[in-house]
Amino acid sequence: MSGKKQKIQIDRKIFYKNLAGLALPIAFQSLMLASVAAGDALMLGKVAQDEMTAVSLATQIQFVQNMFLSAVTAAGAILGAQYWGKGDRKALENVFNIMLQICGAVSVIFFLACEIIPELLMHVFTHDVSLIAIGSSYLHIAGWSYLLTGVSQCYLTTMKVSEHVKPAALISSCAVVLNICLNAVLIFGLMGVPRMQAGGAALATTISRIAELILCITISSNKSYIRPAFDRFIRIPKQLKTDFMKQCLPLMGSSLCWGVGFTSYTAIMGHMGTDAAAANSVAAVVRDLVCCMCNGIGSAAGIMVGNELGAGRLDLGRAYGTKLKNISYVIGFISTVLVLAVTPLVVRMVILTDQARDYLLGMMVIMSVYMIGRCVNTVTINGVLDGGGDTLFDMYSLIVCMWLIAIPLALVGAFVLHWSPLAVYACTCLDEVGKIPWVMIRFRKYRWVQDLTR
Repeated sequence: MSGKKQKIQIDRKIFYKNLAGLALPIAFQSLMLASVAAGDALMLGKVAQDEMTAVSLATQIQFVQNMFLSAVTAAGAILGAQYWGKGDRKALENVFNIMLQICGAVSVIFFLACEIIPELLMHVFTHDVSLIAIGSSYLHIAGWSYLLTGVSQCYLTTMKVSEHVKPAALISSCAVVLNICLNAVLIFGLMGVPRMQAGGAALATTISRIAELILCITISSNKSYIRPAFDRFIRIPKQLKTDFMKQCLPLMGSSLCWGVGFTSYTAIMGHMGTDAAAANSVAAVVRDLVCCMCNGIGSAAGIMVGNELGAGRLDLGRAYGTKLKNISYVIGFISTVLVLAVTPLVVRMVILTDQARDYLLGMMVIMSVYMIGRCVNTVTINGVLDGGGDTLFDMYSLIVCMWLIAIPLALVGAFVLHWSPLAVYACTCLDEVGKIPWVMIRFRKYRWVQDLTR
């Protein structure tokens, strides 16, 4: 769809009510999930810098797993939102089945890797023997949580697209609160429990994931919820499988490009010394916390646009997309101000060497500029464009901006030109800001305005 269209008048009251109803619970859920990493960093940071750094590096394995899971659940959300907007409950049940099949297989693979070759996985991120030993022990325990994550994510995604976003956020929040409480008990050895440090963080994560999955299954047993259709778990319509993979494969490509690229950033900083790695670990936690609102609006954008397009209201879906894209700039500038505002507090909160503290201060300033691009791209690409099935663009933009520009520049700066860690960190932030003009051009072609249902 291209060319000029008659401007559609949006009912602002309905629009903002729907946006708030979706974005706030999802943003809160994202905040709670990011709080686990923040809790790990703060609590382990009170124990020792090496404990905090090793766990931060080890959790990159789950980060990579989440790239696979997020691609599958994002494809499920795209089709699920459109079929829910159309009122086709049976098709959404089949989409749930497909998500479970793929996410279950991915979770088993990552579980086995963490149990069998944890030391080899840690070698990817650091050569420090102490960090490898701590990280490997963490992965050996946390690997059990990775086995459950894929299943619970399928349940939570289906809840979000079928108008049960608040229960989904409540489930995640309960799991996070349990995780943080158990972190305190097991890391520091409170209430008579042995002090486990990094191992305690891993055990807390595993127990909370078990609780999360139990809550998902229990709450979804209610009649109004969408559940897996086990009677036709294998017998899924071939055309729906084809439609699912048509959305999933580009999303998988973009998720891997982004996930492996982001992990590469962590690995590069990890090889620049423990001070640079420690500062980067703290900066990453702050980034994830501040990104919660744009994550919520991005997810809400995909559902809102998808619902309208699936219901056949293409012009209204297009108008919603334009409105959400504009909102993303506002969120971006607010996030920039927020990062700068919390910088003095963050720098004082964690136990770091003087050199690591200087690095962290510089990284926070650089990150404040990065947040504008991150917010705009999250809402526009992962929300609006993906909501209409335009999933290939994200992969193209990542290949060019991240893999052909940012990563090579960071590698050359770190290992050939021997730039300072702050200069290398700035290179890792180039991709999001540099994508904005290209993203706006793609948005205005309106290829994302399409009904994907059959």
